[in-house]
Amino acid sequence: MIPEIEKASSQDIKTFQEEKLKELLQYLNSHSPYYKRVFKEQNIDINSINNLEDLTKIPTTTKDLLQQYNNDFLCVPKNKIIDYVTTSGTMGDPVTFALTDNDLNRLAYNEAMSFACSGVSENDVMQLMTTIDRRFMAGLAYFLGARQLGAGIIRVGAGIPELQWDSILKFKPTYLIAVPSFLLKLIEYANQHNIDINNSGVKGAICIGEPLRNQDFSLNTLAEKITSQWQIELFSTYASTEMNTAFNECEKQQGGHHHPELIIAEILDEKDQPVSTNNVGELTITTLGVEGMPLLRFKTGDMVQAHTEACGCGRNTMRLGPVVGRKKQMIKYKGTTLYPPAMDNILNDFSEVESYIIEISNNTIGTDEICIKIAVKNPTDKLLQQIKDHFRAKLRVSPKIEIHNKKEIQKLQFPIMSRKPVMVIDNRKSDS
Repeated sequence: MIPEIEKASSQDIKTFQEEKLKELLQYLNSHSPYYKRVFKEQNIDINSINNLEDLTKIPTTTKDLLQQYNNDFLCVPKNKIIDYVTTSGTMGDPVTFALTDNDLNRLAYNEAMSFACSGVSENDVMQLMTTIDRRFMAGLAYFLGARQLGAGIIRVGAGIPELQWDSILKFKPTYLIAVPSFLLKLIEYANQHNIDINNSGVKGAICIGEPLRNQDFSLNTLAEKITSQWQIELFSTYASTEMNTAFNECEKQQGGHHHPELIIAEILDEKDQPVSTNNVGELTITTLGVEGMPLLRFKTGDMVQAHTEACGCGRNTMRLGPVVGRKKQMIKYKGTTLYPPAMDNILNDFSEVESYIIEISNNTIGTDEICIKIAVKNPTDKLLQQIKDHFRAKLRVSPKIEIHNKKEIQKLQFPIMSRKPVMVIDNRKSDS
């Protein structure tokens, strides 16, 4: 079930995207108050944008601009809006997105193609372990995608291991859609209640919200902990509300595949220019086929590397490697540049660490400080020293580590109105 465009040559994919880009620019110039204003103020002749390289003539759209002028991005009258979603607000105030009937159909197509990319078919049953309400786009996308694919879907929602296992044992899903760390909780519950996890019928999990792999695509510590006990395939998926699109791993598990019919992807440096091959940069996207609130050169804030060599699955599309980190969460600490995912990997090496949260702040001289608050089963000075030594060995620096009560940390991780756990609290004063 691979769309023809995803099997086409790189040149054919580029030509296809350039035609779609021209259509988008005409649409924005006619319907988007925000982009119409940008084109006019910047003296941009949209008819001079003929290829993907010309995109650099257009300024990027930042999250701050999207927050500031949210309503000006809307391209349709209010009576065309079928669904309202909001971003999670991880890096600032939530942004509202309005979806038309066509947008919901596009969302369903995106997720059906993404599931199919990971090997899910109409013969499978999927168990959804994320919320479908609370204005959350992802849960709705998973439901619509499974429906379009023809797969069965069990809407259990987030948390509650007892209910999850009741559903697994009763309905026999073959794939789970879950946050990877929650799979560890399911394993723990199964072990406590004599459930044979490897006889449950589950073949794989589509994993969201947390990285599964290192930059060389090997499983990271969290994924190894899961697969050492539960013999299932783990597939990464990367998406955001702003993109209306997902990058899912195929069976080769060498990065998330790009859907060129749905999105144009650029990897940009600090000057908003494309990075050279194999370099890390900020993922910047242009949505194709979105009717309600299309975006042009939107900077996601995620630092990634593109992989363009051929994939054994038959697709010729670019693949995204695991997210290196959020651009805004880059930390300069004692001469070393760090991103929180590198610290996640180290903390996941210790089975004694039950939960944690990373706090970033400025010290009195204006440089970055890191404090990691952890909850451990049996706290000892020896364990604390081992964790610090492990940080030094892996990252060359050791942040401040404090032991706290598990409930205190969970309260920080799940603030009121949060739809997913907060793992990083950034208290630094913004330069903007």
